[in-house]
Amino acid sequence: MSLTLQISMIAAECLYFLLLLFFLKKKMFSLKYSLLWLFSGVVMLILTIFPNLLHAIVHLFGVESTMNGLFSMLMFFILTLIMSLTAIVSKQSERIRMLIQSHGLLEERIRELEEKGNVQ
Repeated sequence: MSLTLQISMIAAECLYFLLLLFFLKKKMFSLKYSLLWLFSGVVMLILTIFPNLLHAIVHLFGVESTMNGLFSMLMFFILTLIMSLTAIVSKQSERIRMLIQSHGLLEERIRELEEKGNVQ
């Protein structure tokens, strides 16, 4: 990897971390959900600083081409990220459903109490 490419990638990763911190500050990300993004940024930074580490990891898994290994790792990371986000969305959907049901029961109870108050 050329020095120019390495420096530009480090600069891009610094922008990535600044953007992540901005999202956290503006509360667009919850801290517990941003840990995956933080972890991915650290991994990218480590692989940028030590590019030979990527070659070693790829050859450890028996992949001939570094690009194929990098592509496979990225696909694995993206699938992991999608599964994580799907689990979060599923949990939030369940919580919303429970909240709507609870709200409906409370509304019904309020109407019953109001009707009892009007009858007497």
